[in-house]
Amino acid sequence: MNLNATLIVQSIVFLILGWVTMKFIWPPLIQAIEERQKKIADGIAAADRAKKELAEADSRVADEIKKARVEASSITERAQKQYNEILEKAKGDASTEAAKIKAAAEAEIANLSFKAREILRQQVATLAVAGAERILQREIDATRHRDLLEALAKEI
Repeated sequence: MNLNATLIVQSIVFLILGWVTMKFIWPPLIQAIEERQKKIADGIAAADRAKKELAEADSRVADEIKKARVEASSITERAQKQYNEILEKAKGDASTEAAKIKAAAEAEIANLSFKAREILRQQVATLAVAGAERILQREIDATRHRDLLEALAKEI
């Protein structure tokens, strides 16, 4: 075989193979590569969007947490204020009730004291009559001398 003929045939086969490759193999391969590049670019863009959305969500969460803390603080302050109001009202009610109980007790003491004085006056009058009977050795009629005994009891 001739070396020139082999080189020419190999060159023709190479050119045909190159043309077939360029015509039928290369375009789908380039298209697959471009699709893959597009998918990668879309994935990177989606990742960037997701990062931005995550940052926005983080800032919204931080804002919501701040709002919740402010609201919780407000609720706590209102609860403390209400607690103080209830406590002051309870103290006032207790003072009023204590004053009522004290006034009732003082009135009862005065009433019992008055009754005790009356009983004591009656007993003193009875003792005075008994003493006067012994002194005079005669019986004093309590019904006849009632005015005198009442005056004596009032003086005591």
